[in-house]
Amino acid sequence: MAHWTRCLPLFVTLACFGQPAEQPAYLNPDLSAEKRAADLVSRMTLEEKVLQMQNSAPAIARLNIPAYDWWNEALHGVARAGRATVFPQAIGLAATFDTDLMHRIADIISTEARAKYNEAIRNDNHARYYGLTFWSPNINIFRDPRWGRGQETYGEDPYLTGRMAVAFIKGMQGDDPHYFKVIATAKHYAVHSGPESTRHQADIHPSERDLEDTYLPAFHAAITEGKADSVMCAYNSVDGVPACANTDLLQKYLRGEWKFQGYVVSDCGAISDIFRGHQYKPNAAEASAVAVKAGTDLTCGNEYRALVEAVKSGLIAEAEINRSLERLFVARFKLGMFDPPERVPFSKIPYSETDSEAHRKVALEAARKAIVLLKNDRGVL
Repeated sequence: MAHWTRCLPLFVTLACFGQPAEQPAYLNPDLSAEKRAADLVSRMTLEEKVLQMQNSAPAIARLNIPAYDWWNEALHGVARAGRATVFPQAIGLAATFDTDLMHRIADIISTEARAKYNEAIRNDNHARYYGLTFWSPNINIFRDPRWGRGQETYGEDPYLTGRMAVAFIKGMQGDDPHYFKVIATAKHYAVHSGPESTRHQADIHPSERDLEDTYLPAFHAAITEGKADSVMCAYNSVDGVPACANTDLLQKYLRGEWKFQGYVVSDCGAISDIFRGHQYKPNAAEASAVAVKAGTDLTCGNEYRALVEAVKSGLIAEAEINRSLERLFVARFKLGMFDPPERVPFSKIPYSETDSEAHRKVALEAARKAIVLLKNDRGVL
């Protein structure tokens, strides 16, 4: 009877059947994240690939890929994952006009995020809200009071929003030369802040000046200065094209002029909006194909399952799917998810950092600084 041994996860180099095996390139932490991602993606079937392109990505046991949910929130503290230090809402943090404080707050948030992730992995917990890819900050411009999420933003000023965004992103992602502490996602790209009731079908036509001077500067700063590794595309259309299929936004500006190297995730259900709300395409397969071609690598939802049909129908090439999926695994490699813990400095952050007394003191400082009293000096107001 053959002797079987259990395949250990991630970085162990023994194969099943108890025989030594050559280590796959994707498990070699000395290679670049890009080479590792390309090697890993090359080993997947088409069906496996498209399932990895949805926010709730299942495990692939034969490749030692654990389940992962990309959906995590950290607008003013780690959300929905148990106790955490809670800071003022983003609109209150903007009222401090203090980018150094913003950076300290984001550093604390990411420390608690890593603490929660480390504890979750120890307990084999791969649930939503315990990951390392955070859908924050919200850097939309708050112009319309009918939008119910203005408190999530840094207000109506493009310059202040950009400064706060850069400080937040740098504090979240850290400055380690090899690994991200966490990944920050600048959202919702772009021209998003209208009434909630129309967001799934609204088509916004900003003037060229308003686009360049109002709606894009904070995103430009988030990418070129903050080096955000992720962007979330919005529900609405811009000039007749849904944001998550908009080549002007995703290619001309983002990857062209701004040299963005990370990945793009859709807002939740935004790919469905391409064929339901906007009626830009007739079905999920065509909507998914046009979104991936434009540069939306990951869907919050399960629409990308239709990409199998899209490939078979000639709507998109498998190589285009590979490109998007490689970006997603580059991010996971740069977070250290496939490497020995001793190589990843943030794996040592203990759970005791969560909601610590030191962190609460910074939250109190932020709350005090968020209180702003305006003086009508010489009638300027």
